[in-house]
Amino acid sequence: MDAQEFLGLTATHNPHRWFLPVTTGLSTLGGFMFGGCGLGAAALALEKATGRPLVWATAQYLSYATPGSVLDLDVTVAVSGRNSTQARVVGHVEDREIFTVNAALGERATTSDQVWVKPVDVPRPEDCPTRSLRVPGEESIMNRLEARLALARDWDELPGNPMPGGRTALWVRIPELTETSMVALAIFGDYVPFGIGQSLGAYAGGNSLDNTLRVIQVVPTEWILVDVQVDGIGNGFGHGTVHLWADDGTLMATASQSTIVRYWDPKGVSLGSRPDLSRIENTAKPT
Repeated sequence: MDAQEFLGLTATHNPHRWFLPVTTGLSTLGGFMFGGCGLGAAALALEKATGRPLVWATAQYLSYATPGSVLDLDVTVAVSGRNSTQARVVGHVEDREIFTVNAALGERATTSDQVWVKPVDVPRPEDCPTRSLRVPGEESIMNRLEARLALARDWDELPGNPMPGGRTALWVRIPELTETSMVALAIFGDYVPFGIGQSLGAYAGGNSLDNTLRVIQVVPTEWILVDVQVDGIGNGFGHGTVHLWADDGTLMATASQSTIVRYWDPKGVSLGSRPDLSRIENTAKPT
C-alpha cells in the first residue's frame, strides 16, 4: 500500500481539507496518536494540496488525539513562488487543536548536491537482532513496524545499562508500505524518546513537544537506519537529533525534537518525570 492508505488519510471536496481517523495502528501504547504519524499526515496533505515535495516541516504538538476520534487537517498556503511554497496545517479534533505544522515545499535544479556527515558504523539489518515489543501482543504503531537493534539494547538488557555517548541506532521498516515515503521519514524522525531511554539505561522516553523533519532526498530502500543522538537532558526536558539513512548509505533526512522526559515501571505504568528508580527491578522485562 502507499503512504496515504497506510495512514488512512482521506481527501474531501476541498483540496485544502483532509481528515484522518485515529486508529490504534497510528497510536502509542499509551493510547494517543504517535506524533510522527501526525506530522507525516500533515506533510502528505501539504504535498497533495500544493503539488510540491516537502523540504522541511515542523510540528508543535499541543494536545492528544485518541483512537476513535477523527482528526481534521486544514491546509493554508501562505506564499507560493516560482520554486517554493510556504504553508501550514492545523490538525484538530472538533474545536480542540492537536498540532500545528509549518512547512516549506518545492524543488530546484542544482549540481552541488553533497553530504558531509557519515552514518554510524553498524552491522547490516539481517545481522542485527529483532527489537521486541514493550508489551507482547500490544496493538499500536509499533506492531506495524519491524525494528532491528543496530546500536541499542532490548528491553531486558536496558535498565542500568545506558548507551555511552547518547548515540543509538536501529534499522526500521514498514512492511505494509510498497515504496519509500516521506511519511516513513516523519514517523522514524520521532525516535528521540527511544534514544532517551537508551541513553539513560532506563524504562524512559518522553512526550514529544515538537518534531522537525528536513528532507534531503528520498530514495528506494527496504530498511532505514535511524541514527539517534541525544544532545542533552535538562530541567525535565530532553533534546536530540536523528539522521535517517537508506540502506545504501544515502542520507535521506534529518530530524530534531524536544520531549518531556518520563519514566515507567516494567509493567508500563508511568512514573512521571521524577521517579524513585529504586522501585524498578533492573532485570525485569515489561509484561
